[in-house]
Amino acid sequence: MRKMFRIGLLLMVASMIMAACGGEATPTASPAPTATTAAQALAQPTATTAAMAQPTNTTAPAAATNTTAAAVMTLTIAAAAPTNTPAVAGPTPTKPKPIASKEGTLTIWVDAGRVPAITELGKQFTAKYNVPVVVQELGFGDIRDDLKLSGPAGEGPDIIIGAHDWLGELVSNGLLEPLDLGAKVPNFNPVAVKAFTYNGKVYGMPYSVEAVALMYNKNLVPNPPTTWDQLKQIAKQLQDSGKVEQGYVLQQGDPYHTEALNTGFGGYVFGRNADGSYNPQDVGLDSAGAKAAAAELDSMVKQGLLRKDVTADLMNSMFQQGKSAMMITGPWALGDVRKSGIHYGITKIPMMKNTPRPFVGVQGFMVSAFAKNKLLAKTFLTEYVATDDAMMALYKAVPASMAWLPIKDKINDPDLAVFAASASDGDPMPAIPQMSSVWESWTKSIVLIFQQQQAPDKAMDDAAKAIRDKIASSK
Repeated sequence: MRKMFRIGLLLMVASMIMAACGGEATPTASPAPTATTAAQALAQPTATTAAMAQPTNTTAPAAATNTTAAAVMTLTIAAAAPTNTPAVAGPTPTKPKPIASKEGTLTIWVDAGRVPAITELGKQFTAKYNVPVVVQELGFGDIRDDLKLSGPAGEGPDIIIGAHDWLGELVSNGLLEPLDLGAKVPNFNPVAVKAFTYNGKVYGMPYSVEAVALMYNKNLVPNPPTTWDQLKQIAKQLQDSGKVEQGYVLQQGDPYHTEALNTGFGGYVFGRNADGSYNPQDVGLDSAGAKAAAAELDSMVKQGLLRKDVTADLMNSMFQQGKSAMMITGPWALGDVRKSGIHYGITKIPMMKNTPRPFVGVQGFMVSAFAKNKLLAKTFLTEYVATDDAMMALYKAVPASMAWLPIKDKINDPDLAVFAASASDGDPMPAIPQMSSVWESWTKSIVLIFQQQQAPDKAMDDAAKAIRDKIASSK
């Protein structure tokens, strides 16, 4: 989702700058067990539940240890060419056709990073119950979009892995099945469960929680700032001394990474109802706090503390090369930063007028409302994946702050602990359908401020009006 969002942002920024200047492989399925076999696995709920609660050797992926694992079919999709590879003439790669759910076979759509871990869990499930598991790799955003098209046509999966902020669109269109976490609820981070709750019902089983924090170069910033004013002072000193190109770097036109500034200065996206849910009739991007945050962005650009030509990729590369000293980012940046050899540190976002509240994103498993194997899917998740061993395997595949609390003490990663602490201050990204009306107008307002093409008050007034108009027209 973040990658797709970044691409959209880049296109929007490019078009605005220009205006201102005037100018598939086919999988081979092993024979599926008979319908009787699959039914037998579900016909003994008590025995099945007890057995599933004790998965074996799930902590580390390994070669198949049981011949029944051959019943698992994993679709391998050729990786897309890197973005820095020169374009060559040739056929345009075709998007893989989604594999559909069928009775007696559990079908899961998952993005590339999690394929190995989910495939291994599927193998072990098959070895125990002789129920085949099909794991198909799809692009992260494609999972959501393909479910919208394939699900109602009866060609969707049983389970998808995705982000909690998909709920508004998917649930309102009848695409997801409620999921009862039962006795497992206390084992999950409450914020994560809340994120997957929509209209009082839980629609997903969370497994990871992510939010941004401040990453800094310890060689340049021995003592990280605790206030926003300190951050600006350190950034200016480093720039004035010529030690860095940019003391603090932030990509322009990115509401996700600027939400902490918005809330830190008293702004908000949507107000709240009495029960804590988001109120789409209360748009807060033209509130006094949001305008104060916009004025702060404008001031930092004017002072040279923010550059208007910075993309997300440039932000990351500048930090990794020591050309900048501080950036706000999430756990997804850890891999590349660690490889760069930079002596880095991570701390919570510096205090502003209020405690900054970044967006909290939660990843989890959701069951399709059109699944052919709803009971099997729910059992697989709540009794097989919701275990210490399975969750640890998922963590090892894609390191993240896990929503499964029992393994918290088993993960000794101080960096992730800081990101988790930042998430505890944050707010779940709004999952209501009206959020789709927010991104474009909010992004445009930030770009206009970075490009110094519009006064911050005017930019936020226009954005809020456009959002209200879109919400009103969608009723």
